[in-house]
Amino acid sequence: MPHRLMLLDTASLYFRAFYGVPDTIRRADGTPVNAVRGLLDIIARLTTDYEATHLIACWDDDWRPQWRVDLIPSYKSHRVAEVVAGGPDVEVVPDALDAQIPMIRRVLELAGIAVVGAAEHEADDVVGTYASQAGLPVDVVTGDRDLFQVVSDDRDVRVIYTARGMRNLEVVTDAVIVGKYRVLPEQYADYAILRGDSSDGLPGVAGIGEKTAASLLGEYGTLATLLEAAADSQSGLSAPVRAKLEAATDYLTVAPEVVNVVRDLGLPTLEEAGAQLHPIIGDSRAELERLASEWNLGGSVRRLLEALDRRD
Repeated sequence: MPHRLMLLDTASLYFRAFYGVPDTIRRADGTPVNAVRGLLDIIARLTTDYEATHLIACWDDDWRPQWRVDLIPSYKSHRVAEVVAGGPDVEVVPDALDAQIPMIRRVLELAGIAVVGAAEHEADDVVGTYASQAGLPVDVVTGDRDLFQVVSDDRDVRVIYTARGMRNLEVVTDAVIVGKYRVLPEQYADYAILRGDSSDGLPGVAGIGEKTAASLLGEYGTLATLLEAAADSQSGLSAPVRAKLEAATDYLTVAPEVVNVVRDLGLPTLEEAGAQLHPIIGDSRAELERLASEWNLGGSVRRLLEALDRRD
């Protein structure tokens, strides 16, 4: 099987699993296990269907890095449950899901699935770094459009987009992004900056929506070139658009650093991270099978083990 790396936007997937699987599924002490079961089934299915040989569960060591908040204070502010001085803020997470996250980490560890995060960075930055540096074909699994910016036919990087559910997965390539948004993947971050994104607390430029943003990037190529045109009275940029961009100067100055994923983190190599999938044997398999019974994980652990057994 040719090598292929799958990168999971893990939080996106366990949130989807939590809301997609009934929380009536619980272990004996009453703790829900729907997110654990759902995530394991997602991994088993996707690694099989898309023939992944390597897998990294990319983790939010800091889901709202302070350096991004310093630049745009509204960044993800609507998702803050508690502000923590000197550390990552507490995200709004249902108690029933929060209780399952340690179980998720434990099961992934026993299954030999690499979990990689980076201090003061989001999972998106981990994804961006591996997708840019892996040197082999990559599938990024996410329900967030932010990561469309890493898509590249030239480097064989695709997004497996889960927003419409696991029965309606969409493989996002250059052509899909151009067809939907009329911009290239490498323009997607600039496009998001201009039109804004309420889900991340990005205000965008007042008066510039999706169509105008795409049209401007189609003409000028990049946000930087567009802003150069806005600063040049002889550029031919229309006065109304020029005025809108000038009114948003403070935001446009800092937004690229916030919106563009980091692509040069000092992360473990695939070998160092233990990213290659392999059958689970010995004590780890016995412990997984024990937990499957004790935690009421049903057939989810079995299906994951079967998927990994195929890597023998």
